[in-house]
Amino acid sequence: MTLRDRIERHVFRNPGDWSTEDLFDNLGVFEAGDARLARFLEGLVSADVLLDEHLQEKTVGTINDHLRTSGVELRVTGNDGGYPVFTVVSTRLHGTRRPKNIIFASLTKPDIRFRSSVDNDIEIVGGNPDDTLVYDREVPIEGLRWRDLHAWWQDAREISSETEARGALYQRLLKSLPDNSEGQKNLFIAYHQILGPSSGDPALLPEVWLHWDHRTVKERGPEALLASRMDFLLLLPHGQRVVLEVDGSQHYTRDRGRTPDTGKYADMVAADRDLKLRGYEVFRFGHDELRHLDAAQALVRQFLPDMFRRFKVSN
Repeated sequence: MTLRDRIERHVFRNPGDWSTEDLFDNLGVFEAGDARLARFLEGLVSADVLLDEHLQEKTVGTINDHLRTSGVELRVTGNDGGYPVFTVVSTRLHGTRRPKNIIFASLTKPDIRFRSSVDNDIEIVGGNPDDTLVYDREVPIEGLRWRDLHAWWQDAREISSETEARGALYQRLLKSLPDNSEGQKNLFIAYHQILGPSSGDPALLPEVWLHWDHRTVKERGPEALLASRMDFLLLLPHGQRVVLEVDGSQHYTRDRGRTPDTGKYADMVAADRDLKLRGYEVFRFGHDELRHLDAAQALVRQFLPDMFRRFKVSN
């Protein structure tokens, strides 16, 4: 008898022959990896199996009572033919909010104004329009991939050649990195060399604006928003946001690195806490780890696969 035959006999024709544990044991659920079990649960509550939205939600509620003890839950992440699509995600995620505007790779502080505050429509005024990039398309549920960024750049710049568009975007992003941060440049180059050419990998966005205030920190005083820019941002599946920061001596010293500055360090730690409370994951790298390109390449090969497995990233 096949497994299907046994399930038909012991579960459907003779209810009670098998307990739930017996069924799961025969299905191999207890030996399945996290990713496979997640796919099984997502399929179990899909519209292909449960042809009633109320029944989907009731089943999800029952399953989530048990899943949440492990820090994950089934959550609506889309729809298919009018039925909700559920995905296993971390309970640490702040809902499924998608970014409305991504302002990144800026060469100077952008001059921003609202064209419509009701619709959150913004525009960059003054200066060279290419000094700041604004990704204004919807971020897919699987996150922002290189293919999405390449397509946006190619359309926005009206470039006919896909290869030419990729090369031009790479040079533009590299140009936005500070001249005095060799670590940032090495991390970006290494990431692009290892993951950039594959259009299915997450896009690494440099110099992303988190806060923006038309006044300076000195003008705003104690209410100033610190850590206005992130070194790098990854927008991963299901609204997960990961920040990569490269810390040089300027993050914790003054007088060009000669004097320790506990105040700067405290500001950095406070900014990290604020990011985490907003739903971001923050990973910091020391500048010395990235001083040379080969070291940056080794770090990317070692760190990124583990991080992507944790956040369930696949291409």
